[in-house]
Amino acid sequence: MKIESYSFGSIVIDGNTYTSDLIIYLDRIWDKWWRKEGHAIHEEDLSTVMEAPPEFLIIGTGDSGRLKVSEEIKKYIESKGIKLKIAKTKDACKLYNDLSKKSRVIAALHLTC
Repeated sequence: MKIESYSFGSIVIDGNTYTSDLIIYLDRIWDKWWRKEGHAIHEEDLSTVMEAPPEFLIIGTGDSGRLKVSEEIKKYIESKGIKLKIAKTKDACKLYNDLSKKSRVIAALHLTC
């Protein structure tokens, strides 16, 4: 999969436009990613990611970086042997396109703030 463009609230992946937060898995896109707490990530928000662990997990924190990833969650992800990359969503999209060419990558992207 390739992210073609991202702007506040909208992302285009392989010609399809999405307007809600999503997770790009290895073989599909889940465009109904709702978190327990809007601008924070909890373990249960990533439970399906942990079922088929990637080499890399990229978290896009929104246009302005409002989504927060606690130290506890960072340690939890890394304890599963997953390399974690956190960036504002625009940068996370570029990182996804680069890393997914050669690695197993999952991206969890917040599309708005």
